[in-house]
Amino acid sequence: MKAKEIRDLTTEEIRARLKDERGKLLRLRLNHAVSSIESPSEIQQTRRGIARLLTILRERELAEQSKA
Repeated sequence: MKAKEIRDLTTEEIRARLKDERGKLLRLRLNHAVSSIESPSEIQQTRRGIARLLTILRERELAEQSKA
């Protein structure tokens, strides 16, 4: 998911998506440990997606702090 698409989501939607992505990453890592997975690059893509979500959440937190 691109950063622009994430910015269009509400904070609660971002948090929900973050929870889903973390679960997906856990499943991918477990599957990779047990047997080989079809696309190991999916682990990296999921990690980057989590980082994007966290970055945008932090941007919003800082924006709220600067307003107060």
